[in-house]
Amino acid sequence: MNQQSLKVRPTDVPVLNASGRAVMPTEPNCLSQLSHIHRLRDSELNYNEHKYNLNMQMLRNREGLGAPLKMGMERFAARQIGRLPFLQSSNIMEDVLTGRCDEIAFEDFLNMPEFNENMRQPHAVVEKSMGIYM
Repeated sequence: MNQQSLKVRPTDVPVLNASGRAVMPTEPNCLSQLSHIHRLRDSELNYNEHKYNLNMQMLRNREGLGAPLKMGMERFAARQIGRLPFLQSSNIMEDVLTGRCDEIAFEDFLNMPEFNENMRQPHAVVEKSMGIYM
């Protein structure tokens, strides 16, 4: 049986990707490849997904494949429902399905939508998403 381990293993960078050109902030550079990233960061980023996978595995062992498959399809359908491209979704449907609606987490009180800096012009965003921008 092939099970994924929840342990986060450190990764070594065998070769640095160095270039003489200016890079975008999302591209890897020498500093980002050499900087120390704590192992708990990756663990915390994937905590909810790991918890969900473990719950689905326990449910599969106890109830069979039908229940986790149905719950997975419901979660997939909840992710497909969205708003207009310039409005952020609260993802309340997925939170209800995964049980996160009962928890008060870091994101609930320090990640308020009114403090986000990604408000854009609605017409420009919709035109870009439809491919009719100039």
